[in-house]
Amino acid sequence: MNFKFGLVHALSALCLGFLMAPLAHSQALQAYDHLSGLDLKGRDSQVRAQDDLFMFMNGQWIQDTVIPKDKSSYGAFVELADLTDQRLKGLIQGLNDSRRVLSADEKKVAFFYEAFINTDKIDALGLTPIQGLLNQIDAIKDRHELAHFLGSYQHHFNVPIRMWVGPDDKEPTVNRVQMTQGGLGLPDRDYYLNLDEPRFQKARESYLIYLTQLARLSHVSGLQEPSVTVAQVMDLETRLANVHWSQVEMRDAQKSYNPMTLKALEALATDFDWQAYMRGAQLSRVDRLIVGQPSSVRETAKLLAREPLEVWRAYLVLHALSDSAQLLPQAFRDAHFALYGQALSGAQVPKPRWQLGIAQVNEALGEAVGKLYVKQYFPPEYKTEMTDLVNHLLLAYQDSIKTLPWMGEVTKKKALEKLSKYSVKIGYPSRFRDYKALSVGPNRAWLNTFYAEDFEWSRLVKREGKPVDRSEWGMTPQTVNAYYNPSQNEIVFPAAILQPPFFNPKADAAVNYGAIGSVIGHEISHGFDDQGSQFDGDGKLVNWWTEADRASFDSTTQQLIQQFDAYEPLPGVHVQGALTLGENIADLSGLQIAFKAYVKSLNGNTAPEIDGFTGEQRFFLGFAQVWREKVREESTMRRLTADPHSPDMFRANGTVVNADAFHKAFNTQPGDKMYKAPEARIRLW
Repeated sequence: MNFKFGLVHALSALCLGFLMAPLAHSQALQAYDHLSGLDLKGRDSQVRAQDDLFMFMNGQWIQDTVIPKDKSSYGAFVELADLTDQRLKGLIQGLNDSRRVLSADEKKVAFFYEAFINTDKIDALGLTPIQGLLNQIDAIKDRHELAHFLGSYQHHFNVPIRMWVGPDDKEPTVNRVQMTQGGLGLPDRDYYLNLDEPRFQKARESYLIYLTQLARLSHVSGLQEPSVTVAQVMDLETRLANVHWSQVEMRDAQKSYNPMTLKALEALATDFDWQAYMRGAQLSRVDRLIVGQPSSVRETAKLLAREPLEVWRAYLVLHALSDSAQLLPQAFRDAHFALYGQALSGAQVPKPRWQLGIAQVNEALGEAVGKLYVKQYFPPEYKTEMTDLVNHLLLAYQDSIKTLPWMGEVTKKKALEKLSKYSVKIGYPSRFRDYKALSVGPNRAWLNTFYAEDFEWSRLVKREGKPVDRSEWGMTPQTVNAYYNPSQNEIVFPAAILQPPFFNPKADAAVNYGAIGSVIGHEISHGFDDQGSQFDGDGKLVNWWTEADRASFDSTTQQLIQQFDAYEPLPGVHVQGALTLGENIADLSGLQIAFKAYVKSLNGNTAPEIDGFTGEQRFFLGFAQVWREKVREESTMRRLTADPHSPDMFRANGTVVNADAFHKAFNTQPGDKMYKAPEARIRLW
């Protein structure tokens, strides 16, 4: 089951999946307690910064660190994520031990978590909780009922056509229904369609084994011949993959904006009962919606109309079981880990059940948990300090725009207007979400999750056609990440990101500007990356550029695409420069702006030398330290296929090679591996 729909679609974040620890200090953070805030023990003294900044700062740590068996990657982010989970575990378990009277939301948090980690009860219930859903699928007798079912359950598991409700890109004050492609069990269409890549072939084989296990465990009448049925389902998903847009195409804001009436949708895809689908989704009165990938929706509708019903029923049963696997008996949980944890991510053992429970309760009751987190771990002074830092970066960005040599005055004026309208959110929402309507009870893990998904969908449905609530957050306070939302022209920094190695009150300014400063600059820059720059200061998807300035910008970003295309993290597998362009622009521009803000903060003075490094050098070392990470091959492959972020080593090195200040700070010379001639350096904002 999943909650992955809604506002997050519109966000440009620092990095997918980053979580970090609360602000309380711990043993894992002591590495950053050095005078400068740098973990000097993690450096590789045999590497020169001029040859490889990432390894210079992190090489010894890379050499000494073994990825834990339950992880697909390990580094500063994962280490702090574990600490965050430990803190949240203490807060949540403490609710049961508390002598004070619990609020209604606190009781729900405690019930939800305890039900999830009670695997004895889950095992004893068997398939009873999900049996009603499986019976409904088995009872589908025609295309009308299939369409109604897909609408009714599209928010519960991954079906071929999915929806959410969020701001209309060209009318950002109003919420509209958004429609997108879906339905694949493997991470991306390339896993099905790229027949020459042996890693994808291995993944397909693992997926077939997984589906076969689910079929055998289900005892559903339509899956009595698993080998035949699974082959049919795999063929169906391959057909779906064949009509899917690529990850690069889906990034295109203009191409993905296709408003139409329901009648126009019916004309686009005549083979599908859209009325039944919309009724099932509780959106029968909607007349206008935004279709993200029209050709994919059209061809998927044909598959829904023409492929045998028994194959669609088998497909739905397997997807329902797969997305619910963590809430079902041990055999299902083991099978799910073997595919998604091991084959596709490289982990050797599952995460502890309690830690999976933290993730689940964060999804279901995230702001109720966030309220507990903020009260315990987010001092008010951190919000004040962060506000000051953000304002310094915004001023630096303003100064930089005014002096851009490649941009004309007309576009500069529009860019400055957009920057002046940025909304900044720090720490936590001004108003926490109300969970009064969510039913949560003890010892019913599957049902609690089902109700939580219904609760979230009902919340989204109710706002269709209504004004956008600009106070809403797309991340919880306990999420260690940050994001830019183009439709609201806002940058958002949840409380938990204010933690070493991003932000360290004990560290000197240079390291903080290189770390949290580059994060702030990164999110500001998303408003001016290849996609964010197509939205104006009011969050509207509209062109505010002169033709000449846009051509100049696109020419420069093409150079960045080519630079990252050349990186080869795995033998024969390169970074996709076009897929990662937005994040690479944000990294590059954010770093440049953060450095300008750091220099401005010195007020003309020279920073003292600390730990043998100048202030300018410490700035770049603080930046490189943030990207410390080791990743298993399976996870690297998955990221290279579908993640819009470049691998961390290249986020560090590939960014600083374009920074004049880096070359000056470390006096790079021709022949150094990090040297890049001044005329070849890529400069944007």
